[in-house]
Amino acid sequence: MKKLFALALMLCMVVCCAACGGGGDKDLLAEIKEQGYIELCTEPYFAPYEFIDPTKSGDEQYVGMDIEIAQYIADKIGVELRVVPLDFTAVLAGIADGKYDMAISAIAYSPARAEAMNLSDVYQSSGGGYGFMVRTEDKDKYNSIEDLKDAVVITQSGSVQESLYNENVTECKEFKLVANMTDGYLAVAENKADVCICSIESAQLYADANGGLVIPEFRFEVDPNMNGTVVALPPQGSDSLMEVVNEAIAELNEQGQIQAWNDEYSAYASELGIE
Repeated sequence: MKKLFALALMLCMVVCCAACGGGGDKDLLAEIKEQGYIELCTEPYFAPYEFIDPTKSGDEQYVGMDIEIAQYIADKIGVELRVVPLDFTAVLAGIADGKYDMAISAIAYSPARAEAMNLSDVYQSSGGGYGFMVRTEDKDKYNSIEDLKDAVVITQSGSVQESLYNENVTECKEFKLVANMTDGYLAVAENKADVCICSIESAQLYADANGGLVIPEFRFEVDPNMNGTVVALPPQGSDSLMEVVNEAIAELNEQGQIQAWNDEYSAYASELGIE
């Protein structure tokens, strides 16, 4: 009986160890090569990074700097690129849960995200930082954290901007969250909110294309790494894929291609009237 018990216990331990070590045996890059495609999740409403060209259909309608980077990575691996459009919170949750192969969606680096997913080297640095978008007539009215006490403040759910609000703003009239930044900009333009906490680079593009909106001088103080955008991969089994991603980023930056795409798609979005 003792021998049978010992054998049963040993078998149980083997099964448990195998179950615990299953994630460590996963090789996402090998799986992608075997299936013949890489699945990209992105929120396609953040020009020039990713946006929808209404004159196209299927995966071809998703355009922008991030889509070009994703296509370069897919070509480097030798597989097809498939695009899955999601809300930004679903992008982050999906990649953290390993539901998708890769996320490229103007994802800013943050320590919390680095713990939840595998983050690449920075592929695009923004000198603009984070601040406010307001109506033109309110440029001098909302130009500090203290000025927000009587303001309706809005930003994107799950974004670094939401974290900046939570960490810095102690008082405001009302705080609202929306699914994407365009809805936040529109809310300010339509007097449904007073201040949108935003990434300056994207907000300035929107303000230039529309009118009636402006970016005050105020900027949040942040870790310099948070001014950089990164590729996100699932936390388990993606190390070999990350090597390919970082190689691609290095190659593209050495060629100056990422900045060229940024300029190209900024102009492209403007021509299409993308807001």
